[in-house]
Amino acid sequence: MRGLPANLADTIARHLVATALLLDDDPVAALAHARAAADRVPRLPAVREAVGIAAYHAGEYAAALVELRAARRMDGSGHNLPLMADSERGLGRPERAVAYLRDPQVDELDPAARAEMLIVISGARRDLDQPEAAVVLLRDLATAKGAPAPWAPRLWYAYAEALLAVGRREEAARWFTSAAAVDDGETDAAARAYEITTGRPMPEPEDLDSAADADDVDSEREADSDSAESAESGEAAQPAEVASSAVPGTQTPEHSAKDARPGH
Repeated sequence: MRGLPANLADTIARHLVATALLLDDDPVAALAHARAAADRVPRLPAVREAVGIAAYHAGEYAAALVELRAARRMDGSGHNLPLMADSERGLGRPERAVAYLRDPQVDELDPAARAEMLIVISGARRDLDQPEAAVVLLRDLATAKGAPAPWAPRLWYAYAEALLAVGRREEAARWFTSAAAVDDGETDAAARAYEITTGRPMPEPEDLDSAADADDVDSEREADSDSAESAESGEAAQPAEVASSAVPGTQTPEHSAKDARPGH
């Protein structure tokens, strides 16, 4: 933002910071901040890019394409190609998304952006009813040896989706499980693996808590019932003990109780 008056530069910076902070939780508000900045300085590539990214997150895919293309014309960078391709998918044009893979600047993408590009194009192939091609696109990168990369959860999730689309359910469940192990809650991979394996939706956490509370109540009731039975047995035996102790030569019988255990 060099060359802008200090007050204007400060205003633009505040809008861009707000855009970044709101992007995940409130993309509509983020987009409003980005557009407020673009209204003041429409020829700054970073500002147009911010509008495009916020529009993408807000689901305004046509606007995202316009802004991201404008930013690309200004700075010559192709680093937003994955978002542009996915915006085409969002507009129901998967064939145009696939065409982005032939863009010359795809080869210049960094590893993270290239992984995102392959994820998007794999999804577009599934949109086009070409699931085998979707699997092939991701196979080498997904099965590469080494420590999981930061984009591994999304990559493995997408690979599992592709495998599921071609009917390889067991493999899909394994890849969903692998994604869940490293995704820190970013995806619903654990739920997808559970559903494939068991054939039913994964219980919500509150359902599990309710079931546990019900088990605790049942256990307490069984324990109270066993205690009551033990008390009744002791009371019934007391007269016999008193009677036998009053008769010389007799012995008081020993009484023992078994531990009560809830059924498993």
